[in-house]
Amino acid sequence: MKNPGKYEFDVRATDRGTPAMDGHCTVQVEVLDVNDNPPEIHITSLSTPVREDSPIGTVIALINARDIDSGKNGKTNLSLGKESPFKLKPSLLDHYALVTDTKLDREKYPEYKIRILASDTGSPPLTAEKEILVDILDVNDNAPVFIQPHYVIYVKENCAPGKVLGTVSVTDSDLGENAKISYSILDSKVQDVSVSSYVYINSDNGSIYSMHSFDYEKLKVFQIQVQAKDHGSPSLSSNATVHVFILDQNDNTPAVIYPSSAVHGSLSQQRMSRSAKVGYLITKLTAVDADSGHNAWISYRLTEATDASMFNVNLYTGEVRTKRPVSEQDDSSQRLLIEIKDDGDPGSIHHEDGLHEPILDLSQKTSESNKRTGRITLYLILSLASVSVLSLVTFLILAVKCLKSSRSSGSCCMRRSDSEDYKNPNRNLQIQLNTDGPIKYVEVLGGDMLSQSQSFRSCLSPMSEYSDFTFVKPSSTTDFKDMINVLDASLPDSTWTFESQQVR
Repeated sequence: MKNPGKYEFDVRATDRGTPAMDGHCTVQVEVLDVNDNPPEIHITSLSTPVREDSPIGTVIALINARDIDSGKNGKTNLSLGKESPFKLKPSLLDHYALVTDTKLDREKYPEYKIRILASDTGSPPLTAEKEILVDILDVNDNAPVFIQPHYVIYVKENCAPGKVLGTVSVTDSDLGENAKISYSILDSKVQDVSVSSYVYINSDNGSIYSMHSFDYEKLKVFQIQVQAKDHGSPSLSSNATVHVFILDQNDNTPAVIYPSSAVHGSLSQQRMSRSAKVGYLITKLTAVDADSGHNAWISYRLTEATDASMFNVNLYTGEVRTKRPVSEQDDSSQRLLIEIKDDGDPGSIHHEDGLHEPILDLSQKTSESNKRTGRITLYLILSLASVSVLSLVTFLILAVKCLKSSRSSGSCCMRRSDSEDYKNPNRNLQIQLNTDGPIKYVEVLGGDMLSQSQSFRSCLSPMSEYSDFTFVKPSSTTDFKDMINVLDASLPDSTWTFESQQVR
């Protein structure tokens, strides 16, 4: 019914008689409405896109609904088609506001298709629907996320500088500039050196490069912290740890540490007796390898020998032993060339060249020992005889000098008794020496054996000490009245030594 209401009209009836007769009446018609018109939905205002950080209650759209039917057939109700973060809020008659009901998340739902349903209260009710599209505007609310929280990179030592060690990557759920990532390495120390001197990273794609070659023997593992930062405002970032393990390469040759002569590059020499039995340990080679794992496993092998049937080298311990007894026909000198090899790939080899000194018989050893002992004894006898002869000659010379000095008031000290018995031609002469190093004094005691008085004189060298005087106890009946006179005379040579006499 377009114009609901009541209708009135007059009805006139006329007959065909003469005179014609007529009559009239008023007819009132009331039109009853039926629910034949569905509701209509009108969007009067729409705000899109909507920021995902919009607060709850933010108005998205204004909606109007009407039904041209009358009565209850014209009454309408609005609703949303499915669960959504929006709701309809009535404002005026048949006017509604579409507002946010919960927090929006663009990363989960970048857009929403909202279906608005309108229904009247007629019987049967008629419905209508309208769909609107609401876009969610991204904000930088998500930090970059590394695909792995920890990365492990293996790199062989001695790699060329600039080699790509590995790549780290992140994801960012945001859009545009908010998802654009820059990579960097946080500053840290590796063996007291900045990590930036070891590696660097491409800021755009996260590829990690070596700055120089690595040496496993100096650096086995190190860590770096990689940071990924977006370009949003404000920017967000996250970090990941990268463990870099250096893999050992067989770049070190085994080094011999025993015998010590081999360490200095000289020929290693060992001695053995001809009486050595089978299994006699001649020497044990010891080598080390700076590498690790299989690259440091060392084996020993005899490659060359004067007589290979005589010696055996243990493959793992490096012990050099005899394989058979030594015979008289064997050469007195045996040369061995031992190969020391690690288990790396490719293997590193060191050759140890050794020489056994002449193999000696026990009788030869005894003979040589006796010869050496005889020579030493002969040298000792000659030395003692020389010393004795020189000492005797020296003593006689000093004694003569002292006797001469006594007549010429020389350098000796004289003690005389009152009885003048020192002139007795039958006096006894005693020479007393100090044998401790250079001669320090000579003492002459005179007088006949029956005399009651004694006299003495001492000749001192400049090196004499006070403790070197010899005091002679006189006879109890003799009264010594004269004082000891020290006279100037030639003294014994203070520079005299046994060696100087030998040179003469």
